[in-house]
Amino acid sequence: MSTDRSQVDRSQDGAPAPERSIPLIDLVAQHREIAPAVLEAVQKIFAEQKFILGDEVAEFEHDVGSYCDARESISCASGTDALLLALMGLDIGRGDEVITSPFTFFATGSSIARVGGRPVFVDIDPVSFNIDPRAVEEKIGPRTRAIMPVHLFGQCAEMEPLCRIATRAGLSIVEDACQAIGAEYQGRRAGVLGTVGCFSFFPTKNLGGAGDGGLMTTDDLTLAKRLRRLRVHGDVGQYEHHEIGINSRLDALQAAVLRIKLKSLDQWTMARQRNARRYAVLFQEYNLLDAVELPVVLPGRRHVYNQYCVRVLDGRRDEVLKSLREQKVGCAIYYPKPLHLQTCFADLGYKAGMLPHSEKASAEVLALPIYAELSADDQEHVVRALARALGRTPKRSLQAVLAGPNRRPGVSAPLPRYSASEE
Repeated sequence: MSTDRSQVDRSQDGAPAPERSIPLIDLVAQHREIAPAVLEAVQKIFAEQKFILGDEVAEFEHDVGSYCDARESISCASGTDALLLALMGLDIGRGDEVITSPFTFFATGSSIARVGGRPVFVDIDPVSFNIDPRAVEEKIGPRTRAIMPVHLFGQCAEMEPLCRIATRAGLSIVEDACQAIGAEYQGRRAGVLGTVGCFSFFPTKNLGGAGDGGLMTTDDLTLAKRLRRLRVHGDVGQYEHHEIGINSRLDALQAAVLRIKLKSLDQWTMARQRNARRYAVLFQEYNLLDAVELPVVLPGRRHVYNQYCVRVLDGRRDEVLKSLREQKVGCAIYYPKPLHLQTCFADLGYKAGMLPHSEKASAEVLALPIYAELSADDQEHVVRALARALGRTPKRSLQAVLAGPNRRPGVSAPLPRYSASEE
């Protein structure tokens, strides 16, 4: 049956694809491989009846700290809370300015506002989608207290110049690494490149829990001690409070699930990288590179592909999105409106056109399936569907046909590498 369906899908006449659904992410397929270990770990927690913090959480913190090469690792209830707690721990408050990217998930900017600070949005590098260090330097003023770079989609921001800028100006760096666990910059892991790193374990992240979860990493022992207090209302012990914190504790069930998943993280990351390389071959073979720009991996980076976001050119992103969904191919826009144009930040005075690279990215980006379990056949189906969405006959180039099946992007086919740092 699958053979017949595949044969219809590969017809060269541009006819509609058969009924077939490919999700943007398939957590069921991921769980299927690890279900016995996860269930055993969860049953152990229920048997012990220790649900909040405790040994399981402490061991998970140790595991992530070792993975990121961080001296200290402090868990919390979500990635949003990680950002919030990091800012609280650095005493960033009313009137303080934090420079960050507008092209990111809402929590990046809202965490700054939540502590009473003022987010200062600067434009992105259009190639990497990450914050532009030159734009950061231009916006440093007397009220600037920190820089919050976002390692968007799983690729680290340009940290070397950002660290130089921060050192000269006496600023802290809060890494929003919520999409980037395992990503690397010049051989160092995300989360240890600034003052404090913040991670999310939302279920769709590369390391995702069975609900919300977050974590902070730092090499500053004093800061780590404070963050541990702040996540439990500022309690220093015996219900004694010297400052006001929040309630943001990771529960043991989440820690147990995440510890199991952490063992497979590098394997899943390599599969995502393989899928990215395969997309590069397919888009070239189907002659789509004049209509779609693929993600670029910058030198010295290990991209972990939390999202695989392409640019759809010539103002055609929304029609392509609509067509892909009609063809039952999972896709999404990350992010449709940059933060500087959000209604809640209108009082900051930003207007359309002020941060053009961020605004252009919001009009062009489209996320395609990249999850580790995605098959070569399903990837080709995605690319063929995208070709149809662009009004093209989904046909491989003559050069690709002549190269034969051994050059096609199957599981064992030779694939181009972006950089040695990916492995």
